[in-house]
Amino acid sequence: MGHELTAQEKYHLITRNLQEVLGEDKLQAVLKERELKIYWGTATTGKPHIAYFVPMSKVADFLKAGCEVTILFADLHAYLDNMKAPWELLELRTQYYENVIKAMLESIGVPLEKLRFVRGTDYQLSKEYTLDVYRLSSVVTQHDAKKAGAEVVKQVEHPLLSGLLYPGLQALDEEYLKVDAQFGGVDQRKIFTFAEKCLPSLGYAKRIHLMNPMVPGLTGSKMSSSEEESKIDLLDRKEDVKKKLKKAFCEPGNVENNGILAFIKHVLFPLKSEFVILRDEKWGGNKTYTDYGELEKDFAEEIVHPGDLKNSVEVALNKLLEPIREKFNSPQMKKLASSAYPDPSKAKAAIKGPVKNSDPEEVVPSRVDLRVGKVLSVEKHPDADALYVEKIDVGEPEPRTVVSGLVEFVPREELQDRLVVVVCNMKPQKMRGVESQAMLLCACSSREPSQIEPLDPPAGSCPGERVFVEGYESGQPDEELKPKKKVFEKLQADFQISKDRTAQWKGKNFMTQLGNVSCKTLTGGSIR
Repeated sequence: MGHELTAQEKYHLITRNLQEVLGEDKLQAVLKERELKIYWGTATTGKPHIAYFVPMSKVADFLKAGCEVTILFADLHAYLDNMKAPWELLELRTQYYENVIKAMLESIGVPLEKLRFVRGTDYQLSKEYTLDVYRLSSVVTQHDAKKAGAEVVKQVEHPLLSGLLYPGLQALDEEYLKVDAQFGGVDQRKIFTFAEKCLPSLGYAKRIHLMNPMVPGLTGSKMSSSEEESKIDLLDRKEDVKKKLKKAFCEPGNVENNGILAFIKHVLFPLKSEFVILRDEKWGGNKTYTDYGELEKDFAEEIVHPGDLKNSVEVALNKLLEPIREKFNSPQMKKLASSAYPDPSKAKAAIKGPVKNSDPEEVVPSRVDLRVGKVLSVEKHPDADALYVEKIDVGEPEPRTVVSGLVEFVPREELQDRLVVVVCNMKPQKMRGVESQAMLLCACSSREPSQIEPLDPPAGSCPGERVFVEGYESGQPDEELKPKKKVFEKLQADFQISKDRTAQWKGKNFMTQLGNVSCKTLTGGSIR
């Protein structure tokens, strides 16, 4: 008979490697009385990739701690999120997710019989659930629903009502799945706090919320289904895995935004309680680490070489992927994969989605990622008297650092807590030693002495809301504006302030869904 875990040992297993826990006292109280009931949900949208091993690793922890675990395949959510999964593909994608998630769990040794698998449409179309959706819609404002989904629901110029329903449905899932806790990434935090606020208003209990950190992808940013270079697909061949890992960001001694180290920390170490660095005898031979902190320390001190780290992860990762590849090598699974995710070059678009810029070289304003930002803090630059260093919320998990030369023109107190317009896809650059991650747009007078004031989004705008030029609402911004292409500079030459103080490009207004972008006092100037 094995050792029975204490409540404290269970708590440690449940919370290790998490970034945040909301409701720690309640969690500890439940564990002293009985086993925790918890669920993890996944919307059946893009193909799952290796980052899904991170929540799967935590599912293994939950089971070791004796938790009753439910996995929700949120098929209805996938459709509501700006139709990321078209209705006619919804069933096929849900089947694909069920098969691939179960294959992942089996590959890391999780017994499937201890898990409960549920589809959203199993209960979300019931009379009772539908009535609760209506009840919830009577107590939730449009602002709160939009804010709750800002990090998760796809943000577009003209959002559909379905995207506003998404957070409410996720909150109700906690009640209808009869759980104590919900587990997800820290990008879900706004939905979790929304659920804590809204469920009691319907007479339901507030739940515990457990949050994983956002694990960086191979490029150093978030691993995403839509960014091919940032991820390794679960069905990638060994040679593809090698190729992608070879390109992965893994700077010697740099442990920040290192997707290779993050995968070891959040997946490989929890599964095996150790990690082996494979290397030639002339470089010291293999070394086994039983503590992740020691490995990170050795990498930071350049005792462990990036090439050895990548090669070792490649071997360990392929061991995890091999049984998944084998399962999906059957004719039936190959057909399911191709049907659920048809080749876009061959398939006709079933749903008209956002129109991309027809010519990638065409210089149009939709290539610039303009967003509403809120200035959270303003400090003087430590090494430059004319510069401010601001922290600006642009609708992302963390605020961006922005350096701007406004000290002589705008008092610090006028910037604090102000809504502004920010360019979010310029290449970050250091300004006197501080990296500026965006650019704050300002109106500039055409007469001397120069007057400068930040552009003002319409009242009621939210951080992260997209700013667009009239007539160019449907184009998608470049991921990053390449400095050599001078796209922004060419467009900026035609940025201007009209006589009625409206920001314009070639006479067309800068806008959000709530109206025109303007400035307080200047007329007829430029924008920079």
